[in-house]
Formats: sequence, C-alpha cells, structure tokens
Amino acid sequence: MDASSFNFLTFLFFSMNIFVANLNYRLTSDELREVFEDYGSVDSAKIITDRDTGRSKGFGFVEMSDDSEGKSAISALNGAEYDGRAIVVKEAEDRPKRSNDRGGNRRFNNDRY
Repeated sequence: MDASSFNFLTFLFFSMNIFVANLNYRLTSDELREVFEDYGSVDSAKIITDRDTGRSKGFGFVEMSDDSEGKSAISALNGAEYDGRAIVVKEAEDRPKRSNDRGGNRRFNNDRY
C-alpha cells in the first residue's frame, strides 16, 4: 500500500464531518476554519450560501482529520457564544439518498378505462 492510499483510508475512517449552525451571517469560511483549528487539524470549512443571492444561510460544515479532535471541538463549542450568537455544533448526519423520482404518483399507463 502506498502513502496516498494510506492517507485516503485514514481520511475515510478517522475523519469527522461536523455541522455548525446559528452562525453570524457575516462569518466567512476562513474564520470558521480558524475557530476549529484551536482543537486540531481542519481539512475543510465551508459556509453554505444561497445559490441565487450568495448570502450565507447561517450554517456550515467543518471536516476534521482526527475523530477525537472533532469530538473535542464539538463538546467545547456546542452552545458556546461566537460573534454574538450561541452556535450549534454536532456531528453531521449522512445525507439521505435521493431518488430519481420527481414527485407525485404518476401513472404512465393508458389503460385507465
């Protein structure tokens, strides 16, 4: 196994994706990264923005490379006040799988009568 395979496997099994909510709308991804770097190595930090306006939606995600560092950050920061707001910090849940069904119970059968 080469080094790049090991790094990928380490990321897969030991990294943590963290959901952060109730953020000040002026907070940037770089500032979010800095907050979490006090607790360990941050792989990425992203503020989610509205696709039409580009304005922050007030939440984001942080990926930390070490699970224990992520848990430490969650326990220290959940409920803490940052930039005038009590932030919510918890382990991100997996996104539910989306089906290709575009809604409705459409019937494409012409044998209605």
